[in-house]
Amino acid sequence: MQPRNMSMSGVVDLAAVKAAQEAKAKAEQARAESARQGGPGAVSPADLVIDVDEAGFEHDVLQRSAEVPVVIDFWAEWCEPCKQLSPLLERLTVEYNGRLLLAKIDVDANQMLMQQFGVQGIPAVFAVVAGQALPLFQGAAGEAQIRQTLDQLVAVAEQRFGLTGLAVDPDAEPGGAETAPAVPAGPYDALLEAAVQALDAGDLAGAVQAYRSVLAEDPANSEAKLGLAQAELLQRVQGLDPQQVRKDAADKPADVQAQIVAADLDLVGGHVEDAFGRLIETVGRTAGDDRDAVRLRLLELFEVVGADDPRVAAARRALARALF
Repeated sequence: MQPRNMSMSGVVDLAAVKAAQEAKAKAEQARAESARQGGPGAVSPADLVIDVDEAGFEHDVLQRSAEVPVVIDFWAEWCEPCKQLSPLLERLTVEYNGRLLLAKIDVDANQMLMQQFGVQGIPAVFAVVAGQALPLFQGAAGEAQIRQTLDQLVAVAEQRFGLTGLAVDPDAEPGGAETAPAVPAGPYDALLEAAVQALDAGDLAGAVQAYRSVLAEDPANSEAKLGLAQAELLQRVQGLDPQQVRKDAADKPADVQAQIVAADLDLVGGHVEDAFGRLIETVGRTAGDDRDAVRLRLLELFEVVGADDPRVAAARRALARALF
């Protein structure tokens, strides 16, 4: 899938503005002051991923961005795509070995930061370089695309602002001093892990097959059902032109397929209510096979978001009103 804003155009624009030179000078001054005071020393891999709130944002993000590019992951507990993206970002951050820092921001607890960055849906990923913010991408993304984006970010930070990152202690354990107790493997853990690895690698067909293999033996497996719904959604939107899809949906409101495809894109972009609302409205103005097709797609999207999500409960009530 090609996520929105993955072109890193924001970084290119950032390098072009007059403020870039001023930001570079401030970054150099901050590094000189840090060196004069002895510097922060080496950090452990676990210190490369931090939780940030509004109170600590200036110190943990803005000030740190004079030393290292800070990637910001806007997430929430109820956001199912976030549960796929956030662990991937954490793993990649450790692999970049100090060339970037990951700041995780819970949007439910930090609404002001969400508004200040203009976040319209989650997951949403930004970066701050030498005190300047730029968007990276919004919605789910594969590992290859994310690596390309981070490579560009690191290159721009070094070339334009001289940010070479943090020193990392090679003897520190990535997970910290404590080791989690071993958990016995379940009967389908290998297949489920293979599915997650396929998703991380952008192999959506492989992920779909792995999840289906679990469900063939255990039709009630909730993890496989959720994973399959997510993988199939990503597979459907892979290669689509978002602008053309939205234009088709706007120009042809009676075109059921156009509305279904647009709803898929809405959900991948984190616009859950928009996706549900679009399909519920379409249910209300269709009949027969067309109505069934829209209703079934809506039920599939409910699976992606999760039955416990309050937006799903509200949409189910709205769907019932539209049907009856």
